[in-house]
Amino acid sequence: MNNFALELAEIEKSYNLGKPSQVSVLSGATLEVKVGEIVALVAPSGAGKSTLLHIAGLLDTPDQGSVALGGMNMIGLSDRARTQARRSDVGFIYQFHHLLPEFTALENIVIPQLANGVPEVKATAHAMELLDHVGVADRASHRPAALSGGQQQRVAFCRALANRPKLLLADEPTGNLDPETSEQVFAALMALVRDTGLAALIATHNLDLAARMDRTVRLDKGRIACL
Repeated sequence: MNNFALELAEIEKSYNLGKPSQVSVLSGATLEVKVGEIVALVAPSGAGKSTLLHIAGLLDTPDQGSVALGGMNMIGLSDRARTQARRSDVGFIYQFHHLLPEFTALENIVIPQLANGVPEVKATAHAMELLDHVGVADRASHRPAALSGGQQQRVAFCRALANRPKLLLADEPTGNLDPETSEQVFAALMALVRDTGLAALIATHNLDLAARMDRTVRLDKGRIACL
């Protein structure tokens, strides 16, 4: 059994900004995240952490290099196969919650499961379990506008884990919150990840939060270095 949830090998990525201008964002970036491991990704602004996360989560493709999830090479798969792998195996959390405003907290977690073929009764029960886990089950019937920033982000965490992914990717998940709320929300995220046993790669500028994860890596000049 492969012990790595994510394997990135020699990832190269550049963007053309109009001839002859070309910007190299990733230059041989290599990273492995073990099953059950929580890794902090720190990087200066503009260093390419979002690009790295998008490639890891199959939202973007590298110019060169390989991406494997659970030991399976994702390079060369059809768009349909990549979409299915992304839907089933990867959970995303962003700095802003991106919840669907017309649906309740519960419905925001049920909908991804329905799209993945889970029966509604089972999807609803699982959504309530997740909401209870992060302490907002009493807000299940509320729409996002009726939730605080911290509550909205907790619901976003639950949505990311709705389909029981193997890998969680988070891009500054507490970046929009005040320090006290950030601490509470981060603690809820860590407990949720630990209890579900999945792997996580979490980009953050907060070195105090990074220090509480299993390992910290730094992205600089297109490459990954361990700290």
